[in-house]
Amino acid sequence: MTDSHGRQPIHQLVLKVHSRCDLACDHCYVYEHVDQSWRARPVVIAEETLGQVARRLAEYAADSELESVAVILHGGEPLLAGPARLRKICAELTRALTPVTVLDLRIHTNGVQLNRRHLEVFREFGVKIGISLDGDRAANDRHRLDRRGRSSHDRVLRAVDLLRLPEYRHLYQGLLCTVDVANDPVAVHDALTALAPPRIDYLLPHSTWDSPPPGAGQGTPYADWLLKIFDRWEEQGRPMPVRTFDSVLSTLRGGPSLTEALGLAPSDLAVVETDGTFEQADSLKTAYEGAPATGYDVFRHSFEEFAGHPGVRARQLGVEGLSDTCRGCPVVESCGGGLYAHRYSDERGFDNPSVFCADLRALIEGIAERITERALVPAVTSTDELQLAQAELNRMLLAGANSGLRGDPDWDAAWRLLVRLDSDETTRAHLDTVLTHPYLRPALLRAPSPDDPGHLARLMAAAAAAAVRAGSTVTLGWHQPGGEVHLPTLGTVRLPRPGRVEFTTAKGDFRVRVPDDADGEPPARWRLLETLHLTGEAPLLIDDADPYRDRYPVPVAEPLSPSDLTLFGKRLRAAYDLLDEREPGWRRGRNALLATTVTPLAAGTGLRLGTDTPGALGVAVDFGPEEFVRELPLLGRRSRLTALRQVADLTVPGTGAGRLLDEASERIGRATASPARSAEELRRARGALDRLVARPPGELTESGAYLVEELHTELMALRG
Repeated sequence: MTDSHGRQPIHQLVLKVHSRCDLACDHCYVYEHVDQSWRARPVVIAEETLGQVARRLAEYAADSELESVAVILHGGEPLLAGPARLRKICAELTRALTPVTVLDLRIHTNGVQLNRRHLEVFREFGVKIGISLDGDRAANDRHRLDRRGRSSHDRVLRAVDLLRLPEYRHLYQGLLCTVDVANDPVAVHDALTALAPPRIDYLLPHSTWDSPPPGAGQGTPYADWLLKIFDRWEEQGRPMPVRTFDSVLSTLRGGPSLTEALGLAPSDLAVVETDGTFEQADSLKTAYEGAPATGYDVFRHSFEEFAGHPGVRARQLGVEGLSDTCRGCPVVESCGGGLYAHRYSDERGFDNPSVFCADLRALIEGIAERITERALVPAVTSTDELQLAQAELNRMLLAGANSGLRGDPDWDAAWRLLVRLDSDETTRAHLDTVLTHPYLRPALLRAPSPDDPGHLARLMAAAAAAAVRAGSTVTLGWHQPGGEVHLPTLGTVRLPRPGRVEFTTAKGDFRVRVPDDADGEPPARWRLLETLHLTGEAPLLIDDADPYRDRYPVPVAEPLSPSDLTLFGKRLRAAYDLLDEREPGWRRGRNALLATTVTPLAAGTGLRLGTDTPGALGVAVDFGPEEFVRELPLLGRRSRLTALRQVADLTVPGTGAGRLLDEASERIGRATASPARSAEELRRARGALDRLVARPPGELTESGAYLVEELHTELMALRG
C-alpha cells in the first residue's frame, strides 16, 4: 500500500531512548564505525521530546489511516533508561497512539540489565523483547564484552531464562545474532535453538567496500557459514522461523521479502534520536560521517515530511534503485542488492552491489538448489490438478496461520468452525470458495500474530463468510480495528464504529452485533457484492469493495454505484460472449484464465493481473471489448505460469531459466494475439527456447521440461 503521494508509508519507528551502552562490542555500528554523532546526543530522551514524538506519530498514523504502527525502543542500550522511565515512555506512546491505531511496542536490548522490574513494565504494555546474542560462550565473547572486558554471556542467559518463564514468555520475540565466520556455525545455531526462541535472525556484520568484512575476497565464507546452519535447521525440522532463510524461501517462490537486508521491499522505517532528530537506518552509520542524517527533527518536521526525504525515497525505488550489476543478476528478486549500507563506497556512493554480493548469490542459489522439487507435478499436466494444488496450498497456508494464532480465544473458535467445515464434503466446497478468493491469499501469506488485530480480523471475517456460505450456525467475535468488515466473496458490513464485533450466522444469513452499542448509534449496513453468471461457467464475482483488492500495478476504481455496476457487468458479459465467438472452446484450454473474481480498475488502465493473487483479474471501468478479446488469452498464459510456480518448481529458483521460460510463453501468446507480428514473435520465441535448452544441466525440473516441450509443440503448430 502507498500513501496519497505514492510513497511507502512509515510503519516502524526506532526510538532511541538512551544513547549510551553497558557493553563495548567491537562490531557495534553505533559506537565503532565512522559516524560518531552519538557523542553529541543527550544520554536519555527528554519528556518534552518524547511527547513531541508521540504527537507527531499519532498525527501521521491518523492522517495515513495506518492499521498499526511498530515502535522499537532502542539505544545504545535502552534498559539503561531504567524501569520507571521506560514505563513513562510506554505510557505516553500508548496514550497518544492507541486512540488512532494499533500500537506494536518492542524493545531491542543486549539483555544484560534485564530484570523482573523491567519485565513487569513490559508485561503491562505488551512490549515484545528481542535480545542480541552471538551464540555459545566462545562465539558471544569474541565481540560482546562489557567495558571492563568481562563476558556478558551468563548475564544474557539469565535474561533469556527470565523471559522463558510462563508469565513473560509471550513477550519473548527472538534472538539476533551477528555472523562471525570464525565461529562454528552449527555450535552457534545449536546454542541459540537451545534457548527456544520464537525467532532467530542472523545478521551480516556491517561493512562497506571501503571497510570490507573479514574474509572478503576469499570465496564465499558467509554463504558457506549460513548454509551449514540452513542444513542444520532443515535437519531439525525448522523448529522456529529464521528470518534470513524464511525471506529467501519466500522470495524464491515469488513471495514478499521478510527483512530489510534482502529483497526489493521498500523501506518503511524511521529513526528518532534522543534529541528528537530524524535519521535513516542506523546501519548507514557504517558508511560515512553523517550518512543517516536528514536535517529534520520532530519539533520542526512531521513524519510525512520525513517520508518524502530524498534519502528515504532512494530506499523505496525497488529494482530501479539498484546498480547495473544487480539489475542484471538472476537472484535480484531475492537479494534486492543486499542491505543499503553494505553497498557504499567512497568512489560510487551507494551505486554498487553489496560488499557481500558473492556471498548473497551463493546463499540464495544454495538454498534454491536444496529446496527444488525435480519430479513432474500433476498440476503441470492438468488444469483440474492445478486447481486442486492451489486449494491444498490455501489449506497449508491456513494451517500455518493457525500455528501462529493458536491460543487466541477468538481465533480458536474460528479454527474449530473451519475444521468442522473441512470435515464434510458439502461444507468443504463452501470453505474452498472463500479460501480461493484471491484477495484472501495475501493475508494467508502474512506472518500470523495474535498481536496484529487487522490481520486477525481479516481471517476472522473469512471464517464468518465460510459459515454463511455453508449455512452453519455459529457466533464469532473479534476486535475490528476499522469501521468496515469485508466478508470475502460476500460483501461489506459498515459498522457504527470500530471495536468489538460479533457475527452470528445461521441458514445462509447472519446478524451483526456491536456489544455495548451506544444509544442512537446507527445500525450496521450491508453491501452485497455483484455476481455475473456466464453461460456454462461458474459465476464470476465482481469485487469492487475488498480493502485488500489493491494488488495491481495500477489504481483500482472506487466502489461503483449500482447503475455503474450494472453497466460494468453487462459489458463484461458482452466481452466474454465475443471472446467465445472468436475463440470457441478457449475457456477449456490449458492457458485459459481461471479467474473467479473481477475487480474494476481506474479508467484507462486496461486489463491487469493481480500480484500473487491467482484468480484475480483487474479490468478498467472503460475497457473495450476488442481490447478484452486481445488481452485475456495472453493474461491467461501469464496467470497459469504464476499459479504453477506457487505449487511446483519449473526451474531451480533464482536461475535465468525461469525468465527464458516466461519469454518463450509470452512471445507465443503475442504471436497468437497479433497475426501481423506473428513471424517476429515466433522467431524470438524460438530463440528463447533454444537458449533455455542450452542452459546448464539441471536448471530445468521435470515439470519445467514438460512445459518446454509443450511450448515447442505449440510453436511448431503456429509456424505451420
